[in-house]
Amino acid sequence: KHPAWVKAKFSYNERYRFLGERLKAHGLHTVCEEAECPNIGECWGNGTATFMLLGDVCTRGCNFCSVASGKPEALDESEPAKVAEVIEDLGLDYAVLTSVNRDDLADQGSVAFAATIDAIHSRLPSCRVEALVPDFQGSRKCIARVVDTALYVFAHNIETVPRLYDRVRPGAGYTRSLEVLSAAKELSLTPRARANRESRLLTKSGLMLGIGESISEVKAVMQELRNHGVQLLTLGQYLQPSLDHLPVERYVPPEEFQGLA
Repeated sequence: KHPAWVKAKFSYNERYRFLGERLKAHGLHTVCEEAECPNIGECWGNGTATFMLLGDVCTRGCNFCSVASGKPEALDESEPAKVAEVIEDLGLDYAVLTSVNRDDLADQGSVAFAATIDAIHSRLPSCRVEALVPDFQGSRKCIARVVDTALYVFAHNIETVPRLYDRVRPGAGYTRSLEVLSAAKELSLTPRARANRESRLLTKSGLMLGIGESISEVKAVMQELRNHGVQLLTLGQYLQPSLDHLPVERYVPPEEFQGLA
């Protein structure tokens, strides 16, 4: 039984309806739907959605995620323009892009990320864009392709502590994810800024809590993220999408989140 602090009321209003209709009309996907997020009503009702690029089938099978895994279909070449059009229609001042893993593609999907960011910037230059990217198998070329845009935040989630990686993120690597984040920061530096270690690009990561980690392990990961130049961090309660996914080990009370903050 979920404790009261993780329960959210579903909100349906005109913005929710409009966003749902536009997404359906363009055949677009959101991580809100594909990952069965319980906060979809609150976010969509406020006109906020995280657009999921590269289809809705992932080439990996993480044990916490409800996004379908298997063999993806061919890319929709018009997807960047469609996403930009919906964002312009909504008049967003901030847009978040994410994607499934596409290990089947030579570019790991980085070309589509860059094209979508460019399309949004062309239609709505005032809109800041955050890209929550997969690990691109550690390819610096793919990372550079995404960084070399008008991107505002480069995000990649570390997800959990090293001890739990094999159980939570099979096919991924803790060290690789740290290196992706540090590479993004490094590649965003101009020659002049490199001397002062100043970058226009913010880097961001996220951790799920409640799947068996200790607070000391979480703090150690937080320190490693800072050591790799990460400036923004989100911490969230893991919720089990289905009985086929990892169980919730515990519900982390609000005061622990406040302490970690």
